[in-house]
Amino acid sequence: MIHIYCGDGKGKTTASVGLAMRMAGYNKRVLFIQFLKGSYTGELEALDREKNITVMRCDENYGFFRSMSEEDKENIIKCHNKNLLYAKENADKFDMIVLDEIFAAYNYGLTDKDIVREIVKDYGGELVMTGRGPDRFFTEKADYVSEIKKIKHPYDRGITARKGIEF
Repeated sequence: MIHIYCGDGKGKTTASVGLAMRMAGYNKRVLFIQFLKGSYTGELEALDREKNITVMRCDENYGFFRSMSEEDKENIIKCHNKNLLYAKENADKFDMIVLDEIFAAYNYGLTDKDIVREIVKDYGGELVMTGRGPDRFFTEKADYVSEIKKIKHPYDRGITARKGIEF
């Protein structure tokens, strides 16, 4: 089935990490791909310790889309597409594929949209996608759509991301 965690609230990645850990706890294999995230985050430690979870992401942090140079965009597109092709070509080796922050990468044109759509159409396991603003194509294909809505967030008061909470 297809799962979507979307919205402007905190917790989309956290929900997908929890689902991946649950799946791995049943000795199922998980491919966890992160998009637009190249810097260290705490969940990587837990995911990397789990033998049934394979994590893929770009080795470099390119920052927010609005601050990327054209060269940065070219490099991140190459990285994202390489990871997506791996997922497509090795899908049968995994019981779950997580595409964390795929919607931003997709909406900003930082992925090959055809590859993403092919994975959604063809993958036979549990597919988890996160991010803001999923295209209607994804919400129509999904079996679960959970919107996480921000009511209040410390960032609104100028408090930046905190270790262990936001990263």
